[in-house]
Amino acid sequence: MKTGAFHTGIYPNYLAEAGVSDEAAREKVNSAFQTIFFDPEENFCHHTDEDAWCMVDTGNIDARTEGMSYGMMMCVQMDRKDIFDRLWTFTERYMLMKQGREEGYFRWSVHIDGSSNSEGPAPDGEEYFAMALFMASARWGDGEGSFNYSARAREILHHCVHQHEIVPGGEPMWEPGNKLIRFIPEMKISDPSYHLPHFYELFALKADEADREFWKQAAEASRKYIAISAHPVTGLSPEYADYDGKTVLLFRKPWVYYSDAYRVAENIALDRIWFGAEPALDAVETRIQDFFAKQDMEDLRAYELDGTPQREPAMHPTAIKAVLGAASVGSCSESRIRFLRQFAALPMRKGVRRYYDNCLYFFCLLMLTGNYKIYI
Repeated sequence: MKTGAFHTGIYPNYLAEAGVSDEAAREKVNSAFQTIFFDPEENFCHHTDEDAWCMVDTGNIDARTEGMSYGMMMCVQMDRKDIFDRLWTFTERYMLMKQGREEGYFRWSVHIDGSSNSEGPAPDGEEYFAMALFMASARWGDGEGSFNYSARAREILHHCVHQHEIVPGGEPMWEPGNKLIRFIPEMKISDPSYHLPHFYELFALKADEADREFWKQAAEASRKYIAISAHPVTGLSPEYADYDGKTVLLFRKPWVYYSDAYRVAENIALDRIWFGAEPALDAVETRIQDFFAKQDMEDLRAYELDGTPQREPAMHPTAIKAVLGAASVGSCSESRIRFLRQFAALPMRKGVRRYYDNCLYFFCLLMLTGNYKIYI
């Protein structure tokens, strides 16, 4: 029997186990969305033009494809086409690269006035853009030009898979042989937190017909990769890893479990909600909860994969607590309810670093309340 919301249409309110009713859960979701987009002090949505808004990385004061695509997914889930279209207009107007070997990709970072801050893409943005666009098409229908959502989603995915065939010197975002997503197109390594097998399952239904088998294989490959790249005892994942799952150190950071890596637990949880249990991935969630159950939750650090704490404090402690709540979806840890309760009581982050923490918080809130749904 197949499980998961894709097959059953059922999206449980996991926070009910922590005493949060369906009504209270929906109120939490609405309040968080209002904070992110409209709170006078704590929002991080900037109105660059009347018709073009951007999500601001408040720690770096730029707009990133990560945040733009996250914002679009938030708007699809909340049925806010008005904001979605403004975010997508900014993305197409200021981030889309129209020539050179990166043609068809999006600049991973621009200034909030839209001026360029980079000339390269980051694949986690492209995959979220495509998924948000497919879902927008399903919820609201396709329009014209940039607002022909499903057509643009297919174009994005076509570039991701075939860039090396489309433009001279181009590099694909997925490795053609093993179907694993690259950290950036030019580097043949991956980032475990980029792996979204639940998205690839849906791409296998909606992408160009010729590429649908590719996406089926990518989903299977990603589930295996997530499992092999996580530590067998702690469940911690590296920020960057070779295709065999072994850790790669980049950007002179000597620690391994850090900001990008937090998303792995969140991604496993959503894959389980949508497409059902994978024992190897449930084991990762169990191990990571068991590990953090022994840590001081008020003094979270950067960690080695074996759990050795580093002197470097965690830059995004709210994000860690949020994904530990999400891990309860599949975890068998004795601390499972503890982390659900911790999440139910967790406030959104305020201040300079609120962007990343609150993006992860919101997605975990959606999934734990039964409000992160498939529209396809």
